[in-house]
Amino acid sequence: MMMARQLYKRAGSSTYNDQGSNPRPISSRDTILSLVDKMVSRLLILSALFSLALAKPHARSMTVHESLEDIPSGFVKTSAADPDTQIKLRIALVQSDPNGLIDALYAVSTPDSASYGEHLTKEEVEKFVAPSQESVDAVNAWLKEEGVTATPISPAGDWISFSVPVSKANALLDADFSVFTHAETGKEAIRTLSYSIPADLQGHLDLVHPTITFPNPYGVRPVISTPSQKVIRREIDKVVPDATCSSSGITPACVQSLYGIPSTPATSKTNGLGVSGFIDQFANKADLTSFLKKFRTDMSSSTTFALQTLDGGSNSQTGSQAGVEADLDIQYTVGIATGVPVTFISVGDDFQDGDLEGFLDIINFLLGESNPPQVLTTSYGQNENTISRALANQLCNAYVQLGARGTSILFASGDGGVAGSQSSSCKTFLPTFPSGCPFMTSVGATQLSGTTSETAASFSSGGFSNYFGIPSYQSAVVESYLTSLGSTNKGKFNTSGRAFPDVSAIGVNLEIIVDGELEGVDGTSCASPIFASVISLINDRLIAAGKSSLGFLNPFLYANPSAFRDITSGDNPGCNTNGFSATTGWDPVTGLGTPNFAALLAAAGV
Repeated sequence: MMMARQLYKRAGSSTYNDQGSNPRPISSRDTILSLVDKMVSRLLILSALFSLALAKPHARSMTVHESLEDIPSGFVKTSAADPDTQIKLRIALVQSDPNGLIDALYAVSTPDSASYGEHLTKEEVEKFVAPSQESVDAVNAWLKEEGVTATPISPAGDWISFSVPVSKANALLDADFSVFTHAETGKEAIRTLSYSIPADLQGHLDLVHPTITFPNPYGVRPVISTPSQKVIRREIDKVVPDATCSSSGITPACVQSLYGIPSTPATSKTNGLGVSGFIDQFANKADLTSFLKKFRTDMSSSTTFALQTLDGGSNSQTGSQAGVEADLDIQYTVGIATGVPVTFISVGDDFQDGDLEGFLDIINFLLGESNPPQVLTTSYGQNENTISRALANQLCNAYVQLGARGTSILFASGDGGVAGSQSSSCKTFLPTFPSGCPFMTSVGATQLSGTTSETAASFSSGGFSNYFGIPSYQSAVVESYLTSLGSTNKGKFNTSGRAFPDVSAIGVNLEIIVDGELEGVDGTSCASPIFASVISLINDRLIAAGKSSLGFLNPFLYANPSAFRDITSGDNPGCNTNGFSATTGWDPVTGLGTPNFAALLAAAGV
């Protein structure tokens, strides 16, 4: 108002404007016209600025979506991240009906269900998983406002991905991406301790990754180790296989004898057994040929396996690059699941799933197929606390999808006893991942205690998840075990968590051939391919009888405890304790026990 009064006064006056030595009078009309011109110009400028403001996105109200209270143990913040560094972010959109899919999974996997064995098609699964169009539009509209274009990276479109500079990521997510270094390994990662999303995207956006999930400094590891005694690599032709089971070396014949596994070849060509391969572990065909010549003389030594690759994976056949884990997994699937078509699935290092290091990528790869394998065995894992709860839930939901399609998913439980995937320092017990997920089958390990009897392997990881609750299929046996346990190890584990392993198999001193020489290996990674082979052979009989494959195993397994040899001795020490003890019934060392092929076959109805 002060400015208006001054202008009005000036407009009505007859004062002189100082023009130096040549003053001239200014008329009221000239003054008014000049002021009008200036006001019009200002209005035009204001109008333009207002239009520009309308063209820019309005500031959204942001809310913290995920955060960490502290930097993860072992990491230190070393510097701010270079604002120009490109980072690849993935967004998980909220799925349409994940709980409905879990219900569908149980319906087709529980033996007394009317829908048992009626596995879902690819399209049926995707209807449960695909985000709503509203969610897709809402998230993409936000990204478009910010000049970002995302690309779907999962078959159902529930995961999308884009790359932006650190500066853009900070602005987009109200984050503080910094460089964190793991003191022991020197591994660096650009992460943030919290991030936010627009408040109106809650219910549409599940998580952004990688943000608060720090990388496993040791990477995804094969759960395998060498025997406690010094490994002696032996020339193949100088070793004669034992005629019976011997703790000096477990062979395919011993495994078949222990569990009553037939050597009769499978007949179905539509039955598939997938073997996961990670971290440049290569399965060598020449080693397989030598293995079959030495230990499966009843099979053609030319029997081989198919290969699939993703994320830039490969399978070098150079002898010196043969992987102990990969050779083990292939030799004890091809060599046990006689005649079952086996595929080695090699996951390279060009991960689309970030710190999950291909674990989600391989599931999305198989979900994209019309006919994924009926069984998938994986001998790799990590500690549950190395990933966020939200990310663990996303991967677990991916197992729900593949299980609903009819695939049995098996993982080695880990080799650290109660101290995690590999033995480590701890005050409370460390559950492994993905064994804590209720929708896969976790396999522990045993060792011989005679020529035909078994005891728990001391390294067999087992325990209780801190992320996932006890599923109904195991609630009764877990309650029974906890009652018998009493106050032992009180406060060191989550008594309400999903318990693992589910089952077990022999896992100490298995004979394998690597780069042309014989050696022994230990690990739950020995047990998982063996149990997977048992399931594949049962599937072959089911398919031959015109029935569906077993699919998600756990409801079937827990409904038939008598189909296992109960392991009642041994424990899995760690964290300066004796860990858990094997006992009558289910226990968190060997699960339900080791398989009885004939009993499982009968339970399956063939």
